[in-house]
Amino acid sequence: MRSAKLARGWLACSVFFRPIALFIKELMLLVSYVKNNAFPQPLAEEEELKHLRLMAEGNQHSRNVLIEHNLRLVAHIVKKFDNTGEDMEDLISIGTIGLIKAIESFSPDKGTKLATFAARCIENEIGITLLRGNNWKTKYRHIRPIAYNIRPRKQEA
Repeated sequence: MRSAKLARGWLACSVFFRPIALFIKELMLLVSYVKNNAFPQPLAEEEELKHLRLMAEGNQHSRNVLIEHNLRLVAHIVKKFDNTGEDMEDLISIGTIGLIKAIESFSPDKGTKLATFAARCIENEIGITLLRGNNWKTKYRHIRPIAYNIRPRKQEA
């Protein structure tokens, strides 16, 4: 009898502290990314413009460099959404999609910095995805092959 009460007490305690521990773990993971320089440092303005010019000419390496050096921005913006209950890694993935869209659609002629433009795109991508509800994960994970439905039909007699 006593062991059953202890088990229920332990279960109630673990139900209460488990989400807190998970949140602290995810927050520490994000902080360690930023503090341990897991993300590359942002590019200098001249270097950023050089890579934007090369990317406009079709250079995929420059596109990848711009994405990699702006991942720190994604991690920073994701911290604003830590109260949504979503996994931080999922939010970073969604934010990275927003970053890629921003880099591909950015025009330096408009007078805006890439980081400013990308921050808006990242926030919008995360916000829109969260507004869609619980089925957003299927959008990114559900990919069928092109020839999925190509089968000869049976002739009806």
